[in-house]
Amino acid sequence: MTDYQRFRDKLATINAISMLPFHNESKDIHWEGLRQNINFLLDNDTEVIIPNGNTGEFYTLTVEEAKEVTREVVNLVNGQATVVAGVGYSVDTAIELGKAAEDDGADCVMIHQPVHPFITDQGAVSYFKKIIEALDIPSVIYFKDPHLSDDVLTELASLEKLVGVKYAVNDVPRITKLIRQTPAEHNIAWICGTAEKWAPFFHFAGTVGFTSGLINVHPEKSQQMLRAMRDGDTESMWMAWEDALAFEELRAKYNNGNNVVVIKETMEQLGMIGGVPREPVGPLNEQDKREVAAIIEGWDFSLQNN
Repeated sequence: MTDYQRFRDKLATINAISMLPFHNESKDIHWEGLRQNINFLLDNDTEVIIPNGNTGEFYTLTVEEAKEVTREVVNLVNGQATVVAGVGYSVDTAIELGKAAEDDGADCVMIHQPVHPFITDQGAVSYFKKIIEALDIPSVIYFKDPHLSDDVLTELASLEKLVGVKYAVNDVPRITKLIRQTPAEHNIAWICGTAEKWAPFFHFAGTVGFTSGLINVHPEKSQQMLRAMRDGDTESMWMAWEDALAFEELRAKYNNGNNVVVIKETMEQLGMIGGVPREPVGPLNEQDKREVAAIIEGWDFSLQNN
């Protein structure tokens, strides 16, 4: 039986969005690459791993592929970290994916915000609530549309099986107000959903962890930021932020179009298996590849497990 009240504490850390490599020509899933990438995260003491996140190219996958990815990641992790499986699409499909994740041993699901072009606050409440209540394992909501009201989260916050919110609207006063107005007894783990660039600002607003793509290539830098936050060492926190900033800004280029492919290119340049992206993500241009190389050149990997 899941202790939903205590599950929040498991999310109070770096939430790693795991990368999913594809073969160059066929663009089939590169399963050996996935194995190596998950083992890299585990070897570097990653506590929460999220397969089928946006940076894991969830929306390029078929439903069966998404199920396979979750199953494989759960098997690879084998209890060494908390697995939070991304689910989404329609209500029924999200529930189908969630039940499959549950059966395969995932610890939790992350419900993607619907990509439907027409969405209302009450429609969003109903969407998330139906999925949360249909599953036995706990849920995290991925909230990223600034046009949706935070009232959606306020209305859902009392649900026992809602244990976290990955908040990805970069509005610090907004999330500060939301966190301060949400009763502490609801036990929501508020997570900065926009990685290291925004994590320090969200930390002071009251978040307890942050998502990361950087952790797939330079976990020590992400962990330095987390340690500094926990220790109240603001100088070290801002130093880690400065070191991550160029990487995160390159990912944000072209209205976040580079989000996935910068990480994949970095992995390739480091001798890892990043693979190619699937459409509609395109390959990194030559100028941005050179910028990746310059960023890597400036990193210190001396404390990292390879």
